[in-house]
Amino acid sequence: MKKLAILTGGGDVPGLNPCIKAFVHNSVGLGYEVLGVRRGWAGLLHYDPADPAAAEQRVVPLTIRNTRTIDRSGGTFLHTSRTNPGKVKGSEIPPFLRTSAHSDDGTKYDFTPHVLKAISHLGIDLLVAIGGDDTLSYALRLHKEGFPVIAIPKTMDNDVYGTDYCIGFSTAITRSVEFITALRTPAGSHERIAIVELFGRNSGETSLISGYLAGVDRSVISEVPFDPERLAGFLLKDKEANPSSYAIMTISEGARMTGKELVESGKADAYGHRKLGGIGAQTGEIVRKLTGSNIIYQQVAYLMRSGEPDALDRMVAISYAGLASHLIKTGTFGMMAALREGKYTVVPIDTIMEGKKTVDVQELYDPENYRPRITRIMDKPMFLY
Repeated sequence: MKKLAILTGGGDVPGLNPCIKAFVHNSVGLGYEVLGVRRGWAGLLHYDPADPAAAEQRVVPLTIRNTRTIDRSGGTFLHTSRTNPGKVKGSEIPPFLRTSAHSDDGTKYDFTPHVLKAISHLGIDLLVAIGGDDTLSYALRLHKEGFPVIAIPKTMDNDVYGTDYCIGFSTAITRSVEFITALRTPAGSHERIAIVELFGRNSGETSLISGYLAGVDRSVISEVPFDPERLAGFLLKDKEANPSSYAIMTISEGARMTGKELVESGKADAYGHRKLGGIGAQTGEIVRKLTGSNIIYQQVAYLMRSGEPDALDRMVAISYAGLASHLIKTGTFGMMAALREGKYTVVPIDTIMEGKKTVDVQELYDPENYRPRITRIMDKPMFLY
């Protein structure tokens, strides 16, 4: 092997740049050349071997010099997208590929043969994909096609199956706790009920852990449908019991009321996901009507994934890059860096398809009272998953 490539896909999180930098420095030290693929899988989908002048829009050589300072900021130096080359909508096919488009159902087109051709034309011997389960599911596709890949899990939702920890989670929790704590000021000053909606898709871990650490009155999670009338009653009692006459709660964007559907909007993305968000606003309106209390509704949203990574996310990002380098040195491919029971390890990349990572309700949550219930700490991992 002479040339390696690395890309980031899906939503950005703090910690991506330290991971990229560490991987580049490790690889250059081992004598490899490294290419950065721009905009995730879109970079390879839109790479046209017949147009070398446009290549710099899709890939960039990565060196110790041009990655020297990227770890000082959040986000991803390589940019990102939610592209799935195996399922491309007709309207999103690159112009130079329209004559070669193939579809089994007439709506989605599989350009994996083109991606493999682009990889070959670029001379890439191995690719490292940093992403959540969507991005890594396409890395798994390439692995099944016989191309060497290594996966690094990242998502502030912390829901990639097979690892206890994903890059971005700690910073998202840190940001959330900071904003929840800050919202106590207006909530208390105006004697209101504050409802804080958090990113997390179909995992309630961000709401659970943020609520637990910030000491909120109630936390609604994606795994347990909730009765808004029952919740309103709890919040009114919480407000009355508070000397400052306010209450505060967290709610997952993927939470749903009993007997109701998820609050979604827009068209499905390349991986079949529609945009979540707004359940907190709907809940707030019901709580306002039932309690007579004014409401503060706050979506922390993108602020959870903004800015520089905290120390833990830097540690994990750099260590996952180290694991990737170790796999390359030993010639071990088709694996994903992981943390299990507090220890760094690797697992087969197809592990991500073996299940769904969700909150252990029995161990960590009180579904009757909508709040964290941490009954056993002994032998639990640091983040209680």
